[in-house]
Amino acid sequence: MKPSDFAEHLTTFLTTWQKTQRNASPNTIHSYRDAFKLLLKYCNEERKTPPERITMATLSEEVIKGFLIWLETERKCSISTRNQRLAAIHSFFRYVQMEEPAGLLHFQKIMALPVKKTGKPVVEGVSPEAMKILLDQPDRNHPRGRRDLTLMSTLYDTGARVQELIDITVGDVFLSTPAVISLTGKGNKTRRVPLMKNTTILLQNYLLENHLTGQHKGKYPLFTNRQHHVLTKEGVAYIISKYVNIARNQTNLLPQRVKPHMLRHSKAMHLLQAGVNLIYIRDFLGHADVKTTEIYARADSETKRKAIENAYPDLIDSNLPDWSKDQTLLSWLSGLK
Repeated sequence: MKPSDFAEHLTTFLTTWQKTQRNASPNTIHSYRDAFKLLLKYCNEERKTPPERITMATLSEEVIKGFLIWLETERKCSISTRNQRLAAIHSFFRYVQMEEPAGLLHFQKIMALPVKKTGKPVVEGVSPEAMKILLDQPDRNHPRGRRDLTLMSTLYDTGARVQELIDITVGDVFLSTPAVISLTGKGNKTRRVPLMKNTTILLQNYLLENHLTGQHKGKYPLFTNRQHHVLTKEGVAYIISKYVNIARNQTNLLPQRVKPHMLRHSKAMHLLQAGVNLIYIRDFLGHADVKTTEIYARADSETKRKAIENAYPDLIDSNLPDWSKDQTLLSWLSGLK
């Protein structure tokens, strides 16, 4: 069977164009791949169109709308997930319209499908006091505990995304003064972030203990699991969750749920509260636009407002007399011209 035009375009889009033209990260490509896996599943199960029969003409505006409804109703996906799948479809059709200008009108109808509005996420973080308690939990007398302490300290101190932490190699760590770590973020953009003294010492001891010194080990992953394989996002989440549960016995300062990404939020909030300029925080976190970083400023303003409101003395007595019952006052007011 001759490959369909959809099959040819999708293969090139995922394997070539995203890497060479967009410089997309593996995570972005995997996310787009998953979106189209679901689209193929929808077409096969709901529209009885097997993958080999799907063409660009098959993927009409009606089909894509049905797919988005299916995601929400049948798959029970959130609005943000629905929007993420639509973003992958938009990106694909932007690529195809350059390859097949004759189908421009058809493609742009799909590109015009809007994302759904969703509430702005609340930025949750961990207070400095709670963060200190959390980092006190790993057993420093055990190698696994020392690894976990170094991992959590590095994750917080660098404000790294979880994937950025997982991708750190030994060669990305520079502990000579000034100590820095090289992180590779979204779009394969690299940035260097400074390390504080305590984290630097932890990393120095960790590298020595695990025999990770020497130029020939530069490509080795910095953090590994028991089988000496690269950690997964789920593995990092498990490590943090384990110590959060232990820390709850000592403090009620920790939020109800502590996810790995919250340590990144916490670092940003703590930098802002320490007076660090928002532009520097943007570069530290690897944001492309300072507007993304501004969510921390808005969240911090709300925190300050609540703190001031709670501390504000009750200057007005709520038990004031009801002036509406004062007939003399009412007559005087009525006589005003």
